[in-house]
Amino acid sequence: MAALTLFHTTDAHVKTFDRLAPDADLIHVVRADWLDRAKGGIDTDLRQEILQAIAAVKGSSLCTCTTLGTIAEEAGAPRIDWPMMQAAAEIGGPVMLAYCLESTRAPSTALLERAFMQQEKNPEIRSLPLTGLWHHFTDGNTDRFHQQIAEWVATSLSLVSDTSCVVLAQASMAGATRYIESNVPVLASPEIAMRALLPET
Repeated sequence: MAALTLFHTTDAHVKTFDRLAPDADLIHVVRADWLDRAKGGIDTDLRQEILQAIAAVKGSSLCTCTTLGTIAEEAGAPRIDWPMMQAAAEIGGPVMLAYCLESTRAPSTALLERAFMQQEKNPEIRSLPLTGLWHHFTDGNTDRFHQQIAEWVATSLSLVSDTSCVVLAQASMAGATRYIESNVPVLASPEIAMRALLPET
């Protein structure tokens, strides 16, 4: 099996993807500084740095940061959230799009809209901003982070009865799925992306 290089913006994703694909040859590159710099907007220097890093990879690559997804796609790498957005569009709307970083909102919304339009459906998207929870993740309190996401998602679902599915926009949010008890499908990108990239996993 050919190697797959994953570009992360946090060390936390290394164990996540190793667990999802234990038999795969995964090469992890962690660049937390990319996300820090992108929060205020992706300037020319950062764009070129990311493009060059991905272009230098021998073999396949994947950027696990949603905020940087558009740049990764420009460099020819698949976007981690694209298979998830396709799955959400296939289910149909209204889709609840939950995100914990404001820099994630625009690229995630645009990608989900693209998935809907590709399937010739009208985009039905409801945003659920959870930006007040991000500090739990950066502080290393991942369980608290995931539990709080689950609580907000559950509350929001109880208030809106016609939601078809929930999309957890960032890979870092995936752990919340184990705390959410709902008949509404809750989609997270890491597992869906790895199934798409490595069908044998």
